[in-house]
Amino acid sequence: QVQLVESGGGVVQAGGSLRLSCAASGRSISTYRMGWFREAPGNKREFVTAISRSGGSTDYSDAVKGRFTISRDNDKNTVYLQMNSLTPEDTAVYYCGASSDWATWRSTVSYVYWGQGTQVTVSS
Repeated sequence: QVQLVESGGGVVQAGGSLRLSCAASGRSISTYRMGWFREAPGNKREFVTAISRSGGSTDYSDAVKGRFTISRDNDKNTVYLQMNSLTPEDTAVYYCGASSDWATWRSTVSYVYWGQGTQVTVSS
């Protein structure tokens, strides 16, 4: 079992930055691909970004490419999401997840563990 706890969310003005953390316990995340998703009110959970086990490969949705950066520290059992140039459209609950190899890491189907989420609100 892996327990994931997100932190770092909050309220920020448009153009600002936030850094989210996802701390894992119970088991090393080094054996999992890791991803971030977000869910805005009335919307489905959508893919934001993912990172390979070693951190050598990353993937971003078009909506965040060039603004967000995912990273991981397997020694600290933590994944990070640096979010820059935030816009009100980025307002959502952000979830981190641990992904198996069953499916593409862009799909929620491949994720076997989820955190409880952290709220990010961007004001205009």
